[in-house]
Amino acid sequence: MKTFILSVLVLISFNTYAQNQPNLGWELSTKTHQPYVGITLANGRIGLLPSDSLFQIKSILLNNVFDREKPGGVSRIIEGINFGNLNLEIDGKKLNISNVTNWQQTLNMKEASFTTSFDYQNKAKISYTIYALRQLAFTGMTTVTVKAFKPINITATGLIATPDEYQAVKQTYDVLRDAEIQMPVMQTTAKSRLGRHEVAASANFLFIGNQPPVSHQIIDNHHQSLRFNTALKANTTYQFAWFGAECTTQDFVYPDNESARMLILAERSNWQVLIDQHKKAWDNLWQGDIVIEGDLESQLDVRLALYHLYAFSRADSDLSISPMGLSSQGYNGHVFWDTELWMYPPLLLFNQPIAKSLLNYRYNRLPKALEKARNFGYKGAMFPWESDDTGEEATPVWALTGTFEQHITADVSIAFYNYYKVTQDKDWLKKIGYPMLKEVADFWVSRTSQNADGSFSINNVVGANEFAQNIDDNAFTNGSAITALQDASKAAELLGYPQNTDWQKVAHGIVIHKFKDGVTRENRTYAGEIIKQADANLLAFPLQIITDKNQIIKDLNYYEPRFSKEGPAMAHSILSILYARLGDPEKAYQLFKSSYQPNKRAPFGALSESATSNNPYFATGAGGLLQTILFGFGGLNISESGIIQTNPVIPKRWTSLTLKGIGPEKKTYVIK
Repeated sequence: MKTFILSVLVLISFNTYAQNQPNLGWELSTKTHQPYVGITLANGRIGLLPSDSLFQIKSILLNNVFDREKPGGVSRIIEGINFGNLNLEIDGKKLNISNVTNWQQTLNMKEASFTTSFDYQNKAKISYTIYALRQLAFTGMTTVTVKAFKPINITATGLIATPDEYQAVKQTYDVLRDAEIQMPVMQTTAKSRLGRHEVAASANFLFIGNQPPVSHQIIDNHHQSLRFNTALKANTTYQFAWFGAECTTQDFVYPDNESARMLILAERSNWQVLIDQHKKAWDNLWQGDIVIEGDLESQLDVRLALYHLYAFSRADSDLSISPMGLSSQGYNGHVFWDTELWMYPPLLLFNQPIAKSLLNYRYNRLPKALEKARNFGYKGAMFPWESDDTGEEATPVWALTGTFEQHITADVSIAFYNYYKVTQDKDWLKKIGYPMLKEVADFWVSRTSQNADGSFSINNVVGANEFAQNIDDNAFTNGSAITALQDASKAAELLGYPQNTDWQKVAHGIVIHKFKDGVTRENRTYAGEIIKQADANLLAFPLQIITDKNQIIKDLNYYEPRFSKEGPAMAHSILSILYARLGDPEKAYQLFKSSYQPNKRAPFGALSESATSNNPYFATGAGGLLQTILFGFGGLNISESGIIQTNPVIPKRWTSLTLKGIGPEKKTYVIK
């Protein structure tokens, strides 16, 4: 009885605390910076990676802007010109992490803002907040607040730093005039590492009220700055902002002009209005949300995953998401199956405009996929394993995945048909969806080989388990091809088009091998080796080719012990989903946690790709984590008639699970 009373008191205290903490479940904070892995602020176009050093942005990444990594190499997303850094001096002393106290950083996921605060001696309290402005896709801004306890003099310096690899750097400072209006623009233009793109970054201070005099300095060939000084009285508060815009020839003919115009827009606006617009845009995104009661740690982990998928994408871009999003140059910023199989499904449920943008990325590259299929001797469309802005194969030549990991083509098609199933948009299906489905189905017909018994095989591939290369009849490759062929046939029937009998003939004839005891065999010659990640288990989810409960359990028992400890974060997510759908929430919860907890990195919980690596943020893992909630515990299914719910379950430690903003109707599902 004492234990029960204590538990009730703790619960009451926690609930009271939660009611008094409106940002509980939305904020991640740290007061220590060793070890330190930063968290990204992004808006789908531009990614800013803050640092634990005061006022410093470690790097800026530009989505879908590529140059070759080296002469003769493949493409790599470029690191942008860094317009984000500041220095602040008080009474002539430059502030740094070693001479301030009470340092703290907070990521507010609801507002997509990152705030650092600290004290300087007994003279002042300083805070600054960084934004990748959602409504202004090529911009970022830092707002600074100085609360003076004593009379002080402050000197603020804003910098534009150009990475050493850039060529033909040009640094300017102009005060543009229209009648009596003065519009200062500090700008750097340069050529990317091998000259493929011109990049232009513009920056300036923004003030409220009177503007102090600002001075410009060329520091060296790759750095320039603006500086101002002002005196503050005791017990006063002073605010200013540092705003930057960055454009390239990937998106603009004259990026220098567009970058300057964006800066002038900010200069001639109230910067609080810009922040309010940014917050409103994120409020709209968070109409799609997941609420977990009774497990604050899981709530924060899940929100961080969804925050990153929202941050790395946008509805108006026709761009996709790389495995590392906009957090680093990992995987060269290329697009893989990671998008369609792992990140896309949660976004499809929560935000169909973003999902459509991801599909448009592939549709716009369909001509190159058609060309690749012809070049390899096949019909239809064959998508690259690694995709960049060109739509051509971007995988390094030495990697066999670029030539043989062909299930990507089916993954793309499956994503397209799932969009139709969720939206029921027949006009889209006719104009966009079916043309894609048809070309992919034609590819798989030409890619298969007929066996003596009349069945069909897909030989010489790399499957989802990339440890096994140049294998025949890989379970997931074959299963995804079957699904793509069947989806194309269903779409043709919906639209009243004549049926292609080859599609159904091949779909029904593709071989899925089994061991003598009935376990699904990962490929024709698989003999129990350690695997990189889920492969055969993917036939139960998401493909749902295997639906028999006993078969699913048999495959789970066989493959779970064979997962590599160095595999990617999403590997155990599939197992978790399957156990939840089998009605075992406790086992599902165990695997849910093991799918990502070993990959969390201090201090904010950024996900690394594997338990033994340190390369966050792994957006693919975020997608897998979210799918365990939506399709596992939440019991959601993408059916021919739309999103349905069957047999949701939650672990004992959760008091409830709420899924908000699901599907075009923005439905709410509550599981208790």
